[in-house]
Amino acid sequence: MSPLENLHLAIGEIAYAIAMSDGSVQRKEREKFHAIVEAELRSKDYDFDVSDIVFQILDKDRTDAETSYDWAMKEIRTNSHYLSPKLKSTFIKVIEKVAKAYPPVTKSESRLIERFKKDIAPLKGDPVYYGSSVA
Repeated sequence: MSPLENLHLAIGEIAYAIAMSDGSVQRKEREKFHAIVEAELRSKDYDFDVSDIVFQILDKDRTDAETSYDWAMKEIRTNSHYLSPKLKSTFIKVIEKVAKAYPPVTKSESRLIERFKKDIAPLKGDPVYYGSSVA
């Protein structure tokens, strides 16, 4: 996978961690999760299929939300040179929408969202890698 694909896989994993932080993710939640992530992360500029990445996330065996979050943040830091300001903003929007998809937003979901915002804030992509026209 490319660094940009890894970033998308990682944000999908964080969104899934948020969805599962208050318990298991039910079938209807999975469908809603898929629709939100695919709609928000789809881009005509990508040379990969976001829906394939989403299905990889949904089919992955997990232990818990914390493990998923930690793995995803490691991937985001590793590939952060491709993390444009626009992509950071999109990632935050994705996780907030996932949390709001099935009200109420729980304390555990809110904590993970705030933690993500804090963790991603200092990461600065390199314009040489993400360019001015790529998300």
